[in-house]
Amino acid sequence: MPKQDNVARILITESAKEVIDSLRKQYGTELMFHQSGGCCDGSSPMCFEKGDFKVGGSDIWMGEVHGCDFFMSADQFSYWKHTQLTLDVTSGRGSSFSLEIPMGIRFLIRSRLFTEEELTRLSPIETGDDYLNR
Repeated sequence: MPKQDNVARILITESAKEVIDSLRKQYGTELMFHQSGGCCDGSSPMCFEKGDFKVGGSDIWMGEVHGCDFFMSADQFSYWKHTQLTLDVTSGRGSSFSLEIPMGIRFLIRSRLFTEEELTRLSPIETGDDYLNR
């Protein structure tokens, strides 16, 4: 769990929280996110029922957003490690396997570079293997 003075690596908009709440009600289970670096919608975040996406050593746990674990592929993280990500939602049907797609919307990531000062206070990350072995 991040310390109070740590800077979060992943944030979330109110609109995205509302979609997550709707998905939780629909599926009746915990949810998770994985930010890939490749197929389907390119680098769109994908929402799954927790456990439906198999996390492994090539993934990085970046923290939680609205009670959902958020993972990113290690390759993608190497490009984005200097940015704070914000999970948001927009109209338009994506082409991924993410749970929100049938709703006619899709999750997306907005980003900004961390300041030099923020880089000294980032929330810790974990490898997927470390996360699984908690």
